[in-house]
Amino acid sequence: MLQYFNKCCISLSVSSRRPFYTWLNTVFNKVDEQRIKDVGPDRAAAEWLLRCGASVKWKNHEKWVSDYNILQMEFLPKNVIEEIDATESCIMHVGFPYLNDLKYVKTIKLHKCFYIEDTCISMLSAVKNSLQNLEIVSCGNVTDNGILSVAKLTNLKVLYLYDLPEVRDKEHCLHVLLKNLPECKLRFPMIPET
Repeated sequence: MLQYFNKCCISLSVSSRRPFYTWLNTVFNKVDEQRIKDVGPDRAAAEWLLRCGASVKWKNHEKWVSDYNILQMEFLPKNVIEEIDATESCIMHVGFPYLNDLKYVKTIKLHKCFYIEDTCISMLSAVKNSLQNLEIVSCGNVTDNGILSVAKLTNLKVLYLYDLPEVRDKEHCLHVLLKNLPECKLRFPMIPET
């Protein structure tokens, strides 16, 4: 009887692992409006990003912050987010409203982000006035629609897109991006780089 119970628990845990992590990551991403009011948009956004495994860099600082505990000790009210590196983080569209009141974000890197999809990319318009550098690499849920929404980020100076298997019509996306972002240095290799 105990062997049967253990076998059922193991198969249950393996089959339910993905929904559990999705639920947990959704909790980490949930926007706390009161927290934004209490500590300001940059601090609240930094807390969200670090909770989800991303890193931030403050304006006029060289050091990246990736440890939530260090954030608690080192944050100063004048700190504003200038760069976000969300490589392999669990950020998802649920948390993207944290970007709404950020005024100084120049760079965002989205590399190997399992939960990044078209909705997230379109929500980057919240930082379109300051965003200059964007990288979307190995985000398997981003489709043509997500890439086409990047064309609205008219202040971009550098855009790097790579390994996006769900982008089907790369030539059309490239044409739209070049037309709408004429001042942007664009790298969007059609075939994998070696």
